[in-house]
Amino acid sequence: MKEIRLLELNLKNFKGIKSFSLKANGNNVRVFGDNATGKTTLFDSFVWLLFDKDSNNRKDFSIKTLDKSGKVIHNLDHEVEAVFLVDGETLTLKKVFSEKWTKKRGAAVSEFTGHTTDYFIDGVPAKKKEYDQLISSLISEDVFKLLTSPSYFNEQLKWQDRRKVLLEVCGDITDEEVIASNKELEQLLDVLNGRTIENHRKVIAARRKEINDQLEKIPVRIDEINHNLPDLSNLDKSALEAQISQINAEIDEKQDLISNIRNGAAITQKQKQIQEIEIELLQIKQQHEAGSKDELYKLKARIQEEESNISLLDSKAKNIQMQISYNEKNIQQIEAQLEAWRTDWSQINSQEFTHDELCACPTCGQDLPEDQVIAAREKALAQFNLEKSKKLEEITNKGKNGAVQKQKLLNDNEKLLKEIDKLKAEVAKKQEAISKFETQLQAVKSTIIDITENPLYVAKLQEKQQLQKEIGELQLSANESIQSVQMEILELKQQRDQLNADLGKFSILKQTEQRIQELEMQERELAAEFEKLEHELFLTEEFIRAKVNLLEEKINSKFKYARFKLFDQQINGGLQEVCVTTFDGVPYDSGLNNAAKINVGLDIIATLSEHYGFKAPIFVDNAEAVTKLLDIDTQVISLVVSEKDKQLRVETVPTEMKEAI
Repeated sequence: MKEIRLLELNLKNFKGIKSFSLKANGNNVRVFGDNATGKTTLFDSFVWLLFDKDSNNRKDFSIKTLDKSGKVIHNLDHEVEAVFLVDGETLTLKKVFSEKWTKKRGAAVSEFTGHTTDYFIDGVPAKKKEYDQLISSLISEDVFKLLTSPSYFNEQLKWQDRRKVLLEVCGDITDEEVIASNKELEQLLDVLNGRTIENHRKVIAARRKEINDQLEKIPVRIDEINHNLPDLSNLDKSALEAQISQINAEIDEKQDLISNIRNGAAITQKQKQIQEIEIELLQIKQQHEAGSKDELYKLKARIQEEESNISLLDSKAKNIQMQISYNEKNIQQIEAQLEAWRTDWSQINSQEFTHDELCACPTCGQDLPEDQVIAAREKALAQFNLEKSKKLEEITNKGKNGAVQKQKLLNDNEKLLKEIDKLKAEVAKKQEAISKFETQLQAVKSTIIDITENPLYVAKLQEKQQLQKEIGELQLSANESIQSVQMEILELKQQRDQLNADLGKFSILKQTEQRIQELEMQERELAAEFEKLEHELFLTEEFIRAKVNLLEEKINSKFKYARFKLFDQQINGGLQEVCVTTFDGVPYDSGLNNAAKINVGLDIIATLSEHYGFKAPIFVDNAEAVTKLLDIDTQVISLVVSEKDKQLRVETVPTEMKEAI
């Protein structure tokens, strides 16, 4: 088990304490002092040194020293230093909180611009990240606070978090274990369908609410439907259907009468004559246009054909021009490359041989023979000339190839330009032909006589107009009779609409009765489902009761004095999850005295320390309320209110006196 003991705690200008040193040397100590002398400040400084918070887990508390008027005293360094014994090795941590004053350009005095915090590990300056990582490597912040303050678990943790810690320490009870403890709960295995108890209770609650809402609405909807039922007391369905059938027959007869009036024998005969005349007019027009029109159509077709040919020639010329442009770009690129190669050739050709003659042996330092020096120079010159010649030859070959490619592209463009000239000549010929055909077209058009100048066509057209006039006179006299019949039909349709409305009431009644039956069936099904959900809810509550009983028994067995209530019985018989700490049946936050609270807190720390495998100094505030602290195998720092001690006083507790604090 890892253990941390406090050897020494030093404060400087921290929350009003100008200077104080707590020499604990790893032992249990008692710190005496009147109210407002700084006992709790010791615990605050201890927590701030490690986690930047006070003993009440607040991060925004003030650590600066104030004057008598309550104003901050500036230009003070606020320091906390602690020496720990960690598994037999000493560790010194120090934190310094300072004001930052900056003199701006042109200003006479410095201005306050913020704060800085400096960190030290064993006297060596450290970065905040390194400092925090060291502390985290010892123990997490949440666990450390659980193990150093008897009140932290019960007074600063939410009940949900307390419950979570207890389950973590003591282990949860599996659903299978709970169900195995009560045979009635075996039905839950089929009901849950893979969901947890908590999630299934949420599903039940949501569905019960939904069913309740629907059950409340169904009677209202049935009542509204009954209220809007049609009155059929004076209606006979068969009689209505017979009357509607009779009226439909009368309407059909009158429609036939209108058709007969409109299609009288005289009108029909004249309409037939008009159809015959229209056929004769068409034949006359065809004969009139037979000769000249054929020639006209032929000329138009030739013009369209030549225009299409011109379009094809233009498209071909455009493609050739695009190829010429592409070749020209390639020629420009080749010329640029040739120019670059010329520059490279000139630079290489201008290079001259230089030789750094070594006349001394690099090994012994003696001068080399002249014949060896000359041979080395000639060999280097030959190598230089060979490499130079190869480079010049390589560039020359590239230039020749580039020139060949350029000339080929120039030759291709020359051929392509000739093709464009040929295409332009063909286009000119086509345009000349089109001009000739258009001249012929105008000549043919001038010889065509308009059909309205044909005497036979005009005579037949006048005959048709006369027949149309005679039909109009006959129809005018018939319209008066038709209007009278149409008014009779309108009256019959109005009677039929009223009868159909009465007949429709029977369909409405049938649909309404079916809807009421559907709603009543739905109501019965919902009621049955609600009853099933109630049983499932009862099973889940029985499950929770069984689980809580098993869980409370398992958890409470881990503690000497502390007991935990993990659920509340609701007025409606349901269960609500809670986490209430009790001692001798008295809830921690309702009636339990300070002495019991402290000892219960120590009991919890003892169990948690065993679980986490870690011991840390425990700060017991208001220790004067306890005549006998729970015996716990870790360092205890008791903060005792003592009216006579106007300044903090420290006493080391002898080992044999631990039980008598």
